[in-house]
Amino acid sequence: MEMSVETVYLVGLIVAGSITFLYVLFGGDALEGVAESTGFLSPTLILSFITMLCAGGYVLEAVTPLSGLLVFALALTIALVLSILLNLFILIPISNAEESLAYTEKSLKWRVGKVILSIPEDGFGEVIFESTSGTISKTAVSRDNIPIPDGTKVVVLDVKDGVVYVSPF
Repeated sequence: MEMSVETVYLVGLIVAGSITFLYVLFGGDALEGVAESTGFLSPTLILSFITMLCAGGYVLEAVTPLSGLLVFALALTIALVLSILLNLFILIPISNAEESLAYTEKSLKWRVGKVILSIPEDGFGEVIFESTSGTISKTAVSRDNIPIPDGTKVVVLDVKDGVVYVSPF
């Protein structure tokens, strides 16, 4: 049974596209080690390169009368250029994006904030924390059970169940 070059490109496109889709959908933690060891080559980049190579080869084989070697060279060039553009304009900026937009309760400990809703004795108020990545507002309790008026700077001494325990700064 002999397959045409066009069929090989189509099968490669389907297989590589499916693996790329599954990798993006489910994360592929096993392949993350490969990305760490190779430096700039990520599984996403490699899989997308193979997908674009097969797609370019299939389209060029189907619509042009060019020879198989020339089609492969053109598809390789197209895939290489698109992969470089994908890496430069999408993957690198995403990997360098500010990941500190999300915060953990531990990261709030010892931060200085400002009371925006006064904290009564044995009650709840609200504290705001400002940073370069945005503003965080949290429910607050006075650690020493003393009232803290709004506008007061406070320091977080503890965080439990999403409530910050503060003391005047």
